[in-house]
Amino acid sequence: MTGAQINPGWPATLGPLHTRAGAVTLRPVRLRDARSWSELRIRNQNTLLPWEPTGAGTWAERHHPSAWPPLYSVLRSEAKRGTVLPFVIEVDGDYTGQLTVGNIQRGAVRSAWIGYWVDAGHVGQGIATAAVALGVDHCFGPVGLHRLDATVQPANAASQAVLTKVGFRREGLLERYMDVNRSWRDHILFALTSEEVVGSAAATLVRSGRASFH
Repeated sequence: MTGAQINPGWPATLGPLHTRAGAVTLRPVRLRDARSWSELRIRNQNTLLPWEPTGAGTWAERHHPSAWPPLYSVLRSEAKRGTVLPFVIEVDGDYTGQLTVGNIQRGAVRSAWIGYWVDAGHVGQGIATAAVALGVDHCFGPVGLHRLDATVQPANAASQAVLTKVGFRREGLLERYMDVNRSWRDHILFALTSEEVVGSAAATLVRSGRASFH
């Protein structure tokens, strides 16, 4: 069985969807992303640390360029197995963040979670919203999923706004859901099913004036 059969829609490059920041695309992670990934993650430590799962070692150690190859190997292996879709978010061809679809389940559930981060210098320009819309359309299209979940801390208003603009709805509060920055944090559960998307998520952003196809 080929990788394409195991994980429909992978590998793939998605977009572009144009925002005021530039052309947003999603493309598969690459081994040669090590330096770009490391520089961006280390530069964004203060804005990412409050929202991300607790990890072993210091932030600098976890995000040294040498940490990328083993992480990339795991992501590539999981992508081939059909459980993860690991994308880089690019704006006009520049590495600007990441979007990951994980815990892909088939059978009667056909669901996954979606997560994302964007360089702090580009926040507020519609990049994350466009990236999530592209990811949603891919998951509900070629990948064949029915439901996507996203979890966000109550204090992370910006991330909640991204999800709401794409069409996600709040389903409830997950108390003490995840170990983040060395403490168990509550998270709001957002969800979206394929029936709730009218046309496409990207088209929804275009209709609202938040993005364009050209």
